[in-house]
Amino acid sequence: MLIPKPVAAITLLLGSNVFMTFAWYGHLGSLRERPVWWAILVSWGIAFFEYCLQVPANRIGYGALSLGQLKVTQEVITMLVFMAFSAFYMKKPVSRDFLYAMLCMGAATYFAFREPRA
Repeated sequence: MLIPKPVAAITLLLGSNVFMTFAWYGHLGSLRERPVWWAILVSWGIAFFEYCLQVPANRIGYGALSLGQLKVTQEVITMLVFMAFSAFYMKKPVSRDFLYAMLCMGAATYFAFREPRA
């Protein structure tokens, strides 16, 4: 049985966002004592794997989802992954304002996916 294209795209986007969140922010926790050039090299190495998932996700998702839907989906996934990363890896509490930001992302998702009106 084939996986529906939107499900495959979302799954790949989820994986790519985990890699990219660690590439962008992971060095703030685990490489603070290392030189910045080291953090850059490690981050680029991690980002390579992000692109190995992101590019296929966009190719698979485009057509099954509109370009706008694909982008909004990616941003919502980014916020969810970042919230988990912030709470579990960086040990930072999730603020109420961050939850309000997620509600705004929910509104963006609604407008991106609703049926077009004449």
